[in-house]
Amino acid sequence: MSTPPSRPITESKEDGDYIKLCEEYNCLIETIPKGNGWRVKHLHNYNGFWLNPIYIKANLLLHAYFKPHPTDIFLASFMKSGTTWLKALMISTINRHRYSFSDHHLHYHGPQSTFPFLETELHSYPITDFTDMSAPRLFSTHFPRTLLPPSVTSCKFIYICRDPKDVLVSKWFFMNKIRDKDLPPLSFDEALDLFCQGISDFGPIWEHVLSYWRASLDAPDKILFLKYEEVKEQPEAMVRKLAAFMGEPFTKEEDEKRVVENIVNMCSFENLSNLEVNKTGVFKFGKAEVGNREFFRKGKIGDWQNYMTEEMKERIDGIIHEKLKGSGLTLGESA
Repeated sequence: MSTPPSRPITESKEDGDYIKLCEEYNCLIETIPKGNGWRVKHLHNYNGFWLNPIYIKANLLLHAYFKPHPTDIFLASFMKSGTTWLKALMISTINRHRYSFSDHHLHYHGPQSTFPFLETELHSYPITDFTDMSAPRLFSTHFPRTLLPPSVTSCKFIYICRDPKDVLVSKWFFMNKIRDKDLPPLSFDEALDLFCQGISDFGPIWEHVLSYWRASLDAPDKILFLKYEEVKEQPEAMVRKLAAFMGEPFTKEEDEKRVVENIVNMCSFENLSNLEVNKTGVFKFGKAEVGNREFFRKGKIGDWQNYMTEEMKERIDGIIHEKLKGSGLTLGESA
């Protein structure tokens, strides 16, 4: 069963390989294209995706040092697509024999801290090695599939996507809350323009989604592709699907005890957002800290309607429709 790690780190001194990697990183940052950032001043275009510079370094470290296990399970997503909720559902499902509902791990730990984000764990030396995590190890990432090491293809992935319009609104709110204090607030019009150009953290969103969609078509036994809206509409069915995919299907006895229903209720937005740990606790993004409460805004479908004009809606829908054309995938109003 997966256990939240204590995150041991290697004890060796900086070696030649790490120094060489840092030199490669410094060269990259000086030469690759950059655009306006949402949280930091600039994002950089690395192999077709816009990343915060610290995550470019994390990606280099991921390729150089991370050693996946065949039993590893990854939660992958574009930012603000339902990561917090899926983390809670996954950890509760895989560890349902370990915790009681009355005294659950989630009562004391925010969902974001229940298993590690690769890009925030792998950002400096010494390198986190995750050796104390029991199988199956759970990880999460916002990296697109094409930026991950080829070695992870033997692992299982759960990917969740969401209506890009709701993603934009949620991401705009979140990024303004954690935006560098020496930068002016990012207006919604600015965020919309950047989003439509593909310039947002881990974007373009359409390329991010397609990277996992295409991989799921090639290896459906390795990638479970979910839509946020479908999970919201049928949460119990999706939890059953999660359990089966992770190798822990629910038993008849568990059905009689309404275990699935209890997991769904415990991980609901209403319940999680009202837990004391999610009102006062913090989550660390590397050296930065974010209050757990910032991961709980509304969690609703269609909240974009409160912030967008019809023209804005049509602009995003048109871009997404064009970018996904011929893929067999639809998102948002095009669905």
